[in-house]
Amino acid sequence: MIYQVIVVLVAFAVSQGQPSNYGGGGPVYASGPIPYNFNYAVNDAYSGTNFGQNEKSDGSNVWGSYTVALPDGRKQQVDYTADHGRGFVAKVSYSGKAQHPQVYGPAITFPQNGGGYH
Repeated sequence: MIYQVIVVLVAFAVSQGQPSNYGGGGPVYASGPIPYNFNYAVNDAYSGTNFGQNEKSDGSNVWGSYTVALPDGRKQQVDYTADHGRGFVAKVSYSGKAQHPQVYGPAITFPQNGGGYH
């Protein structure tokens, strides 16, 4: 008798443990897609890091661009659009001329884990 009660309780607990939208995909938003706009930029002269991005959306379509300073001295810019019909479409362009040093110096290294920065 006790065995049957335990089996019933375990079956009940398992059935209650499943979410109500189990297998139903992602979250459902009552208000639909939300338009947004964002941008950021990073420019660190010490390490040579220079990149940024801006993007906006009307809730259905996305427009944006990002730039990256390449190691050879050129600047890469990617302008893009994205929607449910055409997908992600990018136009890539470069400015500047690739430059390669004749003499290479020592590698730039940064301290790892406990290198004096706290």
